[in-house]
Amino acid sequence: MSEATSEVKKVKTYKRSGNVKLFLKLLAQSKTGMVGLFILISVTLIAIFADFITPYSPTEPQLSDILVPPSWQEGGTSAYLLGTDNLGRDVFSRLIYGTRVSLIVGVLSVVVAGFIGLIIGVVSAYFGKWVDQILMRIVDAFLSIPSILFIMVILTIFSPSLTVLIIVIGLTTWVNYARIIRGEVLSLKEREFVKASQTIGTSHLTIIRKNLIPNVMSTFIVISTLSVATTIILEASLSFLGLGIQPPDISWGGMLNDGRDYLATHWWMGTFPGIAITITVLGIIFLGDWLRDVLDPRL
Repeated sequence: MSEATSEVKKVKTYKRSGNVKLFLKLLAQSKTGMVGLFILISVTLIAIFADFITPYSPTEPQLSDILVPPSWQEGGTSAYLLGTDNLGRDVFSRLIYGTRVSLIVGVLSVVVAGFIGLIIGVVSAYFGKWVDQILMRIVDAFLSIPSILFIMVILTIFSPSLTVLIIVIGLTTWVNYARIIRGEVLSLKEREFVKASQTIGTSHLTIIRKNLIPNVMSTFIVISTLSVATTIILEASLSFLGLGIQPPDISWGGMLNDGRDYLATHWWMGTFPGIAITITVLGIIFLGDWLRDVLDPRL
């Protein structure tokens, strides 16, 4: 018995290694996928090692160096690569620390939304009948209210903070997961392997855990990847409106808010955060599109 088990483990290990090699080969063949992965890895490393990269404190004002232009512009200095803001704070240092906040909000909000949407989508489709009716009416109710408006109302009631923002975004953006996963499970539960499991008396929880969820994970991964980009833009929008991350915490949206009154005269305050948001979101979208092409069996 032990020898047979050992052989099974070897076969599984071989299959996994083969899948990894194929995955990396397909990634190497995709220019957009490689660009997206490079951007995402770069942004992640910047967020992790922000304390070691930043040359100055991102929150400490230097009143003697207010609104210094970027180093290559007339009046600029090599001490401040991207210039300083209206309080003399280094834009480059603030940009790096803003990376950490944007990724934390983007990833953790998607984790919250994805978990809720996955469970509701699977349960609704698998059990059907009145369970499906109730859960889908809840989904319709959430879809009838613009998510950003709902988030703004909640954030005006509660004091905005990083934790509150993550929870609120997660609790208001799960509906897309639920609808898409529900559609996948409606198809899967009619397959022979699910019918066979039900026939031999396998519990509902086991069928959901072993037969349904693993078969919707590819779709779930693609949705989650693309949702990170959407969430980063949403967080930046809320911070730009003053309802997101509050000072002294730093976010790209907050930097845009600080620089909007200076765009005509001191363009660098708002331009560089906008560029950072654009590059990060494009990188995530590139990687998400590639994942969709690879993981979607219809493609």
